[in-house]
Amino acid sequence: MQGKVEICGVNTARLKTLKNEEMVRLLRLAQQGDETARQQLIEGNLRLVLSVIQKFLSRGENPDDLFQVGCVGLLKAIANFNTDLNVRFSTYGVPMIEGEVKRYLRDYSAIRVSRSVRDTAYKVLQCKEAMLAEGEHEPTLEEIAGRLELSTETVSNAMDAIAAPVSLYDPVYSDGGDPLTVMDQVRDTKNTDEKWLERIALREAISALNPREKRILALRFFDGKTQMEVASLVGISQAQVSRLEKNAITSLRKAICVS
Repeated sequence: MQGKVEICGVNTARLKTLKNEEMVRLLRLAQQGDETARQQLIEGNLRLVLSVIQKFLSRGENPDDLFQVGCVGLLKAIANFNTDLNVRFSTYGVPMIEGEVKRYLRDYSAIRVSRSVRDTAYKVLQCKEAMLAEGEHEPTLEEIAGRLELSTETVSNAMDAIAAPVSLYDPVYSDGGDPLTVMDQVRDTKNTDEKWLERIALREAISALNPREKRILALRFFDGKTQMEVASLVGISQAQVSRLEKNAITSLRKAICVS
């Protein structure tokens, strides 16, 4: 997509941009039914649509499809924008366009979400758009939850459920060298290959101990018993427990080091 300016047969490099005063004038005319003004608004904001869909191109979707869906969001923004508020059209239009694209990606996602959760997410998105039209800032989760009389957790979970999946190989940062990917941030540092090998070696080493040594280690290190308590339970002296424990640990250490 980099360097490409023609989408759906439209050469965006030749499109004019509108100044804010002209934008407001055309918006008022368009909302009164002036089709010429509406067409000028569409053409004057196609670059805005293109800039919004850039972030979604890495998901493998057809750019032309995303562009058309973004244009639907643009049309909704033109129809619903409140010209009486001291807000630039792009401030209202970007979330509308982005929301329309996200809805499209959600509806065609391979991940299925329950109907109830999806309905809640739709209500949240509609509420968000309505509150954007009313105010000058993007509403918070708490504000949306209050308007819908839902818990913040319910709103958050609904929006997370319909969020488009992210590839583990998507870059999140690059300083000119190898990019940092999502996988680098969420990788499991506990269950690495080295740790698995150590666990396997330890399991095999424990299996080689005799039953008494296994029991002593279990009582000492899993149940937290003292050597005196273990001696009482096993029926031997504390000195014998100490010797058997030491021998068992030495055997485990040798087995793991050799492995």
